[in-house]
Amino acid sequence: MAPPTGPQVQFPSGAAYAEALQHTQLCFQHPELKGARPELTKLGLPRAISGAFASVFSLTSAASGQRYAVKCFTRHVADQERRYQAVSARLARLDSAELSQRWNLGFEYLPDAIRVGKGLFPVLKMEWIEGVTLSSWLEDNHTDRFAVDRLADRFEGLTRDLSVHEIAHGDLQHGNLLVASDDTFRLVDYDGMFVPELAGLGGTERGHRNYQSPMRGNDDFGSTLDRFSAWVIFLSLKAIAADPALWNRLHEPSGEFLLLAEDDFKNPAGSTGLRMLLAHPDRTVRGLADQVRHLAFQPLDLLPPLARAVPNQRPSTTASTSVPVPSSVAAGTGGLPGWMAGHVPARDVPTPAAAAAIAPGSFRTRTALDVMAAVLWPLALVMTVLMFVAGLTAQTAAAGVPLVLAAAMTVFARSRRAERSQSRAAMAVLTHQLGRIEDPQKAAAKLRKDRAKLDAAESDRSAAYPRAQGKVTAEYHAALTEAEKRKARKQRDTDKKIDGLSDELHKAVAKALADKQAAHVRDQLSRRLIVQSPPHGIGPTLAARLAAHGIRTAADFTGYRAVQHSPYNTTGAVLVLPGGRVANVHGIGEAKAIALDVWRKAVVASAVAKQPTALGRPERQSIEQGIGRRRAQLTDQRKAVETDAESARLLARKRLDEGQERLARENTLAGDRARQERQEFGRRAVVLQQNSALHGTLSTALETARLQQRGLSYPRYVRFLYVGR
Repeated sequence: MAPPTGPQVQFPSGAAYAEALQHTQLCFQHPELKGARPELTKLGLPRAISGAFASVFSLTSAASGQRYAVKCFTRHVADQERRYQAVSARLARLDSAELSQRWNLGFEYLPDAIRVGKGLFPVLKMEWIEGVTLSSWLEDNHTDRFAVDRLADRFEGLTRDLSVHEIAHGDLQHGNLLVASDDTFRLVDYDGMFVPELAGLGGTERGHRNYQSPMRGNDDFGSTLDRFSAWVIFLSLKAIAADPALWNRLHEPSGEFLLLAEDDFKNPAGSTGLRMLLAHPDRTVRGLADQVRHLAFQPLDLLPPLARAVPNQRPSTTASTSVPVPSSVAAGTGGLPGWMAGHVPARDVPTPAAAAAIAPGSFRTRTALDVMAAVLWPLALVMTVLMFVAGLTAQTAAAGVPLVLAAAMTVFARSRRAERSQSRAAMAVLTHQLGRIEDPQKAAAKLRKDRAKLDAAESDRSAAYPRAQGKVTAEYHAALTEAEKRKARKQRDTDKKIDGLSDELHKAVAKALADKQAAHVRDQLSRRLIVQSPPHGIGPTLAARLAAHGIRTAADFTGYRAVQHSPYNTTGAVLVLPGGRVANVHGIGEAKAIALDVWRKAVVASAVAKQPTALGRPERQSIEQGIGRRRAQLTDQRKAVETDAESARLLARKRLDEGQERLARENTLAGDRARQERQEFGRRAVVLQQNSALHGTLSTALETARLQQRGLSYPRYVRFLYVGR
């Protein structure tokens, strides 16, 4: 079965649906179903017909009075809505006039149609059919040989309808084949139906085990799904029609099969029922049983359709109607056994044997035209002799006229013979047939070439698959190695940083102490005003001038710089401010600048002498806490490195698994394609074998026709005119 494409919805159980259907006015929104009356059990509960995927309830609409079968799903089915819409559209396009019987039912897929608990779920609203299952019908009617044989014909017509329209039910069995009151079939349960619009999707079920080929797999889904089931059911119906006692001998009361079951197909040699059918006196029963036995272990797509072996019009009788058919025709019926020769429709072209048979090798029964030609020759000879006697021999041309006329009359009479037309027609038919068949030698050479090409491709694939697996594995190990290298590098860097935290602590403490001491000195300098304790030689006037330039405390300048006054060749001084600028204060010469500098240095020395020599406890704790946080961060980073490495390993493992799954999937698909191609080669080989035999038969028949045509030559015709053969 194909995997679902999305999350699977949890569907209610059959009991939950039955509980909800006690209140159809509340659980349904659809106007035809809202308030509908369900069929009830003796306990007053809605009656359910439960299956593997759904429960079906009978509801009578309160709005229209119409009775419906409502299917409530209990299990998830992939692409459920798409499948039902495709099936519904396909069945709606069928022309009932072209069908053998009205077997298809109308239905409507209703999403979110029924409320169960807090959820909304889809239902399938189907036309209600009054009928009984095939097994129930046989239980009541198996003694009526004519009715059973007629039902077999109608079943074959149903399978023919499906095959013509490329539809497969997917689960042909007694429970899904209802027999209506007019003894025609109604096909129910379209859950696993295949229509061409669903090509490419997977199957949703494997069908009833007692009707399916042992070769059917979960993923089989196509137009050939029903072929084995059709042969099994047709065999059962034909066998019961031929011998009603088989029903009681091989069918079990309430058994989930007709005459044969799963074990009969899996182990034909040990099957009592199959042996009984193979030894049955009726030729048709024996042949059908032999066919089912042979089909049980053939691929589904190689099974012949039932319609291929059953003529369009077959008399409704239990007797076997055997009409001899040439072996070349039987060989072209898709590998059917020889017993089917009397049931195989004639080919669309005449057979070689038939064509050769209608190619005569001699003339028969003279006509009036032949008599005239026979009489004309003696007359022509007599006239020629008379003309010679009369002396007309000099006129040679005139003397030969009677003989020429006789010869021309003979040619004309020969050309009008039916044997000549039949011979030409037979040779034309044989030549046409021979031209339609591919040259067996060329076809065999092409088949060998294609097989060799496939074998080479398969050999390359077999060698490439382990190489691709090795590449994916090597990439996985390379990713693991890189992850470990990256992990070791990051851990080494982190450990180095952790080891350096002690030095960072010492540096941070020293820097904090230096900053604290510098701040103390700056504070002391900013507190010593020049005007309050002026240096030697600095009076109030100079102090005011210094203040005007922003120099009020010892902190407002850092020293002095001597300058030369060129006009007078004298030395002056400027004070250096904290930002590097200089201030030229009137009245401050070199001597007073030196005095200011000495005064400032004395203030600095006094401040340095009183500066703190260690950090306070809170200050040191703050620094130690910062280093502790840094240590914790680095420790977390080291742990994260291991986590990242594990994530990298998991990602590498995921890529390895995905790569291996992709390679396995691609290899499986390639293997499936190769098997399909080999199956196609098998089919081509069978066709080649048939065509080779037919080509030889046609060639022999054509050569025979040519030899026979020599018996219709001109001399043979002249002989026929007088001898009669």
